[in-house]
Amino acid sequence: MESWLANFTNTIHFEMMIRLFLSAVLGGIVGMERGSGDRPAGFRTHILVCAGSALLMMVSLYGFDGFDKVPFEYPDRRDSSRIAAQVVSGIGFLGAGTILHEGITVRGLTTAASLWMISAIGLATGAGMFFISIAATFITFLILTTFHTFEKRVATINNRADRKFLHVVSSDNPGIIPQITSFLALHQIKVKSINVTGKLRNNQVEIDLYLKMSREQNLGLIMDGIQQVDGVISVENIG
Repeated sequence: MESWLANFTNTIHFEMMIRLFLSAVLGGIVGMERGSGDRPAGFRTHILVCAGSALLMMVSLYGFDGFDKVPFEYPDRRDSSRIAAQVVSGIGFLGAGTILHEGITVRGLTTAASLWMISAIGLATGAGMFFISIAATFITFLILTTFHTFEKRVATINNRADRKFLHVVSSDNPGIIPQITSFLALHQIKVKSINVTGKLRNNQVEIDLYLKMSREQNLGLIMDGIQQVDGVISVENIG
């Protein structure tokens, strides 16, 4: 048993197994952050993408007859990038599935970018580039966890406009949303997104408005104006 284990640890099989497990760990580290919220791709997805990319990289490198011979000899005139190159284009389809279009808002771009990055980390791990894979994972995790707050602060400093979230309850009347947006446009308020979050009883709906308005404008007057739209039952400032 000891001799078999000693021989096994010196084979290419053992090295590929280490690469595959390391890619799963690195994918899980990034996936923990993405899985902490309501996102289309989370913990398990990132693990599978990273491990799958590493596996395809190893197939691209070693997928030929005689790869398990000892000592291992890499054949001449072999293009090791053929299979691995398809991961770069193939991950785009998976990333596109995480991008959601809600009203006039696009969500999921950061998650799509993290999947693209984690696939690159998987390829690097499968190629045996352990140090750069770990460094890339650390950088990705740091960006996802800390730069979100930093990005908001910079945007707040550089942007003179004020952003407000309004929660509107209204009757489910045809044309209620165009009436609200027309009122806002009349007062030069930009609507960043409109989401109908759900229907209530008595033929009522909930509408979330994400507005960009000048800080000189009176939010109370704007809310009163929306309240006057025919069919609007209540308007609430939620942030």
